[in-house]
Formats: sequence, C-alpha cells, structure tokens
Amino acid sequence: MLRFERTDTSPLGRWWWTVDRWTLAAVLLLMGLGILLVLAASPAVAHQHNWSSFYFAKKHLIFLAPTVFVLVATSLLSLKQIKTAGVIVFGGAVLLLIATPFVGIEIKGAQRWIDLGGFSIQPSEFVKPAFAIVSAWMFSQKDDDPTFPGNLVSIGLYLLVVGLLLIQPDLGMTVLITAMWLCQFFLAGLPVFWIILGGASGVGGLVGAYFMFPHVSRRIDRFLEPSDGADKYGDRYQINQSLEAFSNGGFLGQGPGEGIVKRHLPDAHADFIFAVAAEEFGMILCLILVVIFGLIVIRSFSRIFTEHNLFVVLAVTGLIVQFGLQAIINMASTLSLMPTKGMTLPFISYGGSSMLALAFGMGMILALTRRRISE
Repeated sequence: MLRFERTDTSPLGRWWWTVDRWTLAAVLLLMGLGILLVLAASPAVAHQHNWSSFYFAKKHLIFLAPTVFVLVATSLLSLKQIKTAGVIVFGGAVLLLIATPFVGIEIKGAQRWIDLGGFSIQPSEFVKPAFAIVSAWMFSQKDDDPTFPGNLVSIGLYLLVVGLLLIQPDLGMTVLITAMWLCQFFLAGLPVFWIILGGASGVGGLVGAYFMFPHVSRRIDRFLEPSDGADKYGDRYQINQSLEAFSNGGFLGQGPGEGIVKRHLPDAHADFIFAVAAEEFGMILCLILVVIFGLIVIRSFSRIFTEHNLFVVLAVTGLIVQFGLQAIINMASTLSLMPTKGMTLPFISYGGSSMLALAFGMGMILALTRRRISE
C-alpha cells in the first residue's frame, strides 16, 4: 500500500501533503460514477448502431488511465511550468482550431472534430482550459508591469478564439469561454461599466447567432415552442425523452439497468447521461452529483481566498468557472431549463477529448491551489 510520511521530501511526497486531497477525492469519485453511468447508458446506444454492447464502455475505460495520468501529472507542476504548459497547449489547440474547417468532421451541422485515425479530437475542449491560463497570465503581467500590454493581448486572443469557434460554429463553447474571460477581466480590474457593456454585447451576439446559424435558431425555436419531436435525432425529441426519464425515476429510481428511456436517446451516454442517472438511480444520485460538483467549486474558491498571487487567483477563477458552468449547462439543458448546447457532464459523460481536457484543467486547479511557500 502506497504511503507518504510527512518527512518524505520526494516530489510525490511533497505533492501528497500540499495538494487539496478533498478536491482530488471528489474528482476521482466523479470518474467512478462516470464509469457506472456509462456502463448503464452506453449499451443501448451501441445497439442502435449495431455495435457490441460495451463498445462505448470499453473506449471510456481505455481513456480513464491517461485521464488520471494527466490529472496527477498536471497537478505536480510549478507556477512557471503551469504557464509554459498553458501556452503550449493553447498554441497547439488554436492551430487545430484553424485546421478544423478544412479537415474536420461535420456532425449535426457543426464541424468541431478532427479524425486522427479512429480517435476524434475536439480542439475547442483543450482551448478552453489553456486560454484560462494564458489569459490569467496576461492580466497578471499587466498588473505587475503597467507598461506591458497584457489586457490588449488577452483581448486579441479572446477575439481570435471566439472567431474560430463561431466558424465551426460552436455557440455553447463561445458562451462558456466568454463568461470565464469576463470573470477574469473583472477581477483583474475591469470597471463594472465595461462588464455590463460586454454582457449587452453578448446578448446581441446571441440574437445575431439566432439569425445567422440555422441549427441555433432550430434549437431555440424548439425550446420556446415545444412539439412532440418526431425526429428521433432532434433536440426536442431527446429533451422529451429526458424529461420522461426524470418522471420515471422518481426519488429512488428504477434500479441499475432497468431504465427504458435510454433505448430511445441517441446521446444517452454523452449529453443526456444525467437523464439516465435520474431514471435508474433516482433523485438521490442526481443530488449527490450536484453536491460533488458544488463541493469542487466551493472548495477551489476557498483555497484562493487568502491568495496574494494575482495569476493564481485569476487562473483558478477561470478554470473553476468553466468547470461549474459546464456542469450547470449540461444539467439545465437535460431538464429543459435552457436550449441544448451539446456539452458533456464533466467526468461523467462519455468522450475522450472532454475527459482529457477536463483532467488538464482540474490538474491545473490542483496545482495552483497547492500549499506553497514561494515559487
């Protein structure tokens, strides 16, 4: 059994006694629950494609090992290494975003994935945490040296990322990154007036997206004017099935493997896995998931309340806002509280790119919130 003494000065020993073990345990618990729910939801989806029952479950388990490795390895980084890793991942992800319109795969009207020999990668998933690090670095550099154009660099990078996302188009990721960036900018000293102006511009952008992107207008129309949803692969159909799953599950659920709605949900293992949890394990598991997500968010924020390093404060804020908001968006769309956005439930839904990118972001949070004397 692996044990670390307090006198252990090895890198892993220092890591164990300085990392936030509560947050680490909560993340690992989410991964464990993710395995359970993917095993419950994915066979029905695999049968729809005439694949073996555990096709998705096996791929999910295969990605689990590199996910845990990325989580732990990233959490070992120093502040300098975090900045370097953020820049490298951001640069690589932006290059892939640029290439996506030319070599990407189109799925459901959006071109967001690149096929790498049997493995599809979604570059925007990796841009998300990396941009939080790079943006925090630019804002903090501006605070340290007023002559450094950190704010302008961050604005330029934001416009570049948003422009590339809208080309795909990926409105959900654009909203998520914008919310994160505005939170960082506000903490870095942006006046409230500009925050309000940015929010108004965001609303205007959503209105523009409604008229510019057909798939966005369809989703909003179906959300505002619900129909029976005859299209098996349409958003309204999946939402109706999802709501039925919540109704069937009640407080205690139907029991493991007893759910029936997952047989009719094309994305039961991904975007709508929360509905599978509700039908088979009831409100109890759903509330447990909400509590775990809340614990991670609150715990991460509590670790930076006394932090004096602006980079650490801004980076953790950006990363944890992304994490919490993504969970909220997924659960809210599953409950028909907002239009569907095609976002996974962190560490629960099936998806290799999503899991690896989330592990990178959460690893950064664990590294940034470790107790340190000075770096």
